[in-house]
Amino acid sequence: MNIMKATYLLALAGWLSLAACDDYLDDVPKGQKTPTTYADFEALLRDEYSNHRLDPGQTSILLNDRYVTRSYLSYYPYWAANFNWDETTDRCALNNSDETAYYAAYAGISTFNLLIENAAGLTECTPQQRSELEAQARVLRSMNYFYLVNYYSDTYQASTAAQKGGVPLILSASVGAAYTQPSVQAIYDFILEDLAAAYPHLPEESATELHPNRATADAFYARVYLQMSDYAQALAHAEKALAYNARLYDWCAFYESQRTLVDNPTNYTALAAPNVFGYCESYNYRHGSSSNAATETHIPLARGERFEEGDARFKVRWKVYNAGNEQYLRGMTRGLINYEGMTTVEVYLIKAECLARTGRVAEAMEALNAVRQTRILPDCYQPLHAATEAEALPLILRTKRNEMILTTVPFCDARRLNAEGKYTLSLSKEVDGTTRTLSPQSHLWTFPIPLGAIGNSGNGTVTNNVNK
Repeated sequence: MNIMKATYLLALAGWLSLAACDDYLDDVPKGQKTPTTYADFEALLRDEYSNHRLDPGQTSILLNDRYVTRSYLSYYPYWAANFNWDETTDRCALNNSDETAYYAAYAGISTFNLLIENAAGLTECTPQQRSELEAQARVLRSMNYFYLVNYYSDTYQASTAAQKGGVPLILSASVGAAYTQPSVQAIYDFILEDLAAAYPHLPEESATELHPNRATADAFYARVYLQMSDYAQALAHAEKALAYNARLYDWCAFYESQRTLVDNPTNYTALAAPNVFGYCESYNYRHGSSSNAATETHIPLARGERFEEGDARFKVRWKVYNAGNEQYLRGMTRGLINYEGMTTVEVYLIKAECLARTGRVAEAMEALNAVRQTRILPDCYQPLHAATEAEALPLILRTKRNEMILTTVPFCDARRLNAEGKYTLSLSKEVDGTTRTLSPQSHLWTFPIPLGAIGNSGNGTVTNNVNK
């Protein structure tokens, strides 16, 4: 299957100008077989390392949620422009490599397109298995497009989405397939259409966390509608998802079981992370690393100061570390963490925001405190109270930014809130004696598409949505 896997990556992820037959499945390498059975294609859905990878990448760097060493800032000027909020740098010219965020997402789309295109003809299976596999591929494809349109296009606003440029929309796994680059509105419409087509055929329980079920779809619906500021729809789907799974992991208990190591300031032995494949909060699993032995990403000291006192999750995951003349919070857990999959904690916090936005503030705080009780150590825990939306939202958003750190969620939320103008995020810091600020209006909130994709665009045209 190695030759086929390479073809999948080339078809949509590489955008390479290759001469090839339209249907590469007709060209069977010697000693290989043409995949035709349900088992052949379902195996692709289980390939977590290739098809379930979405890299938070520059989103965490821009927010300064990820620590970047001085040597990296010197070696990667594109990273430095984002990390130091340099609005004068031409990031379009600097982004000249095969950026993982872009290519990994389209590699997954290639596989999901292949599954959707071939589902109807699968052998050695029932009609239900065919429709179920296609539906699961549609959910995963819609997740990848949501990721891409929030990474490389301006944020969704109902009044401007039809005029804003989106990302390449490819619906075929064939090499050289034609594609379009429609508007942000069209991409969101496509995401919702894919979810609607998939939903009736999704199982209530799935084989693994790599196989979306109805709870996964409802959780993702909630994320999409929240990004569109449709709080009624987001709340409805959040409640449906929580009806399937409302479990929260007890990070306080995990801290207590590991506190001898965790509280030792000189012991940097990494702990096995609980929030990996099999995590009780997961509706589905999607990682951000190519390494099976990945360690938690390091974060800046200043970022650690924004966690609540007594946050057990923070205590377990990071510890102050000195490396020469640099000091940062070193990642202290290891494993392929579920960064980009849907989780109950995200859905609780979506529910909390939507309740507050629709006037049900007391219920919003109940949802928020349900999360905090499993995170804040008993000696520090006090339930939070608010009487108005304006009081509740900063508390909900603080918890969500900390819970979802090192995923794309805080970045998407910040763009949405900045566009709204009520709960904007503005960051400032000193860089070489100069104050740098990431303002809500900065063009840095939209990342440039890699030059390799624009220069090798295949059977279509790729246009950047930011000038620099």
